[in-house]
Amino acid sequence: MTDIAPRRPSPAAAFARQVWTDHRVWLVSAAILLGLAIADPAQARDTLAFVARALTETAPYLLLSITLAAYAGATGADGLIARAFTGSPLLMIALAAAFGGLSPFCSCGVIPLIAALLAMGVPLSAVMAFWLASPVIDPSMFVLTAGVLGFEFAVAKTMAAIGLGLFGGLVTLQLTRAGAFAAPLRDGVGNGGCGASSVRNPRPPVWAFWHDPERRARFRRDAVKTTLFLFKWLTLAFILESLMIAFVPAEWVAQAVGGTGIGSILTATLVGVPAYLNGYAALPLVSGLVDQGMAPGAGLAFLVAGGVTSLPAAIAVWALAKRSVFVLYIALALTGSLASGLLFQAWLA
Repeated sequence: MTDIAPRRPSPAAAFARQVWTDHRVWLVSAAILLGLAIADPAQARDTLAFVARALTETAPYLLLSITLAAYAGATGADGLIARAFTGSPLLMIALAAAFGGLSPFCSCGVIPLIAALLAMGVPLSAVMAFWLASPVIDPSMFVLTAGVLGFEFAVAKTMAAIGLGLFGGLVTLQLTRAGAFAAPLRDGVGNGGCGASSVRNPRPPVWAFWHDPERRARFRRDAVKTTLFLFKWLTLAFILESLMIAFVPAEWVAQAVGGTGIGSILTATLVGVPAYLNGYAALPLVSGLVDQGMAPGAGLAFLVAGGVTSLPAAIAVWALAKRSVFVLYIALALTGSLASGLLFQAWLA
């Protein structure tokens, strides 16, 4: 019997595969926009306007986070930040959950910070606590929620965010102690060993890094790499979000999550994952449903589940972390959101 040598792909096929590997996010975004331009030119214009507006609104958070992350790497301050998370795991989870629930970061603005923390070797349990709590509430959202749904609901949403962070952090801590999630980041996103090395071999940071050509080069390299990475994924996320807002009528959501009782809370939790519009659009929708008799616990579950699993937040987790971490993130979001709704409803009763 003669061995048959495996056929090597043609240069064209190899080139196409490499282009897809390196630029698949841009290609998917371009394909969606091209399809829209052919099938519905008006919606294509609306989608482009939505993406431009969303990127502009999140730009200050992104620029600040990218600059801080690049500065930490260039100066060597990443070691200080990583060592700040080497204390008691329970204390770190509590602080991360509280900061996530009270910080002004949106789900998009926190992405580079999360990536930097994971790349520095910060424990996944503390990062997960912050990651889960951050998209649910922020100071401006608290004020808006209080105005639309009442102060009591805004406080409940804040407590739900912090509680979700604590719950997710503790569950992740137990899983990591059992040997899971040794390397949470996707290949090419970051190297968790760098941060761990900084903790093991501390060196004084060089705050005025611009005097060192090598550090200046690292700052530029990290800033450009992070900017391009975030820009492509957020562009895709906002394209999909605009299509959801355009083609998923609010009436469908209202019909799905209306009603009272435990069943409505469970339904609201599940529907909140695919049907969530955005934090500001969801508030008047939930207010109207509560006025029509929907259980407040169902409204809270819908807001919490939808906020954590909204397209920008979920795609950020998918882009940064491995599939197992993404699955854990979604499972914690659903479980914690359901528990938040049930507890709020029980407290009101």
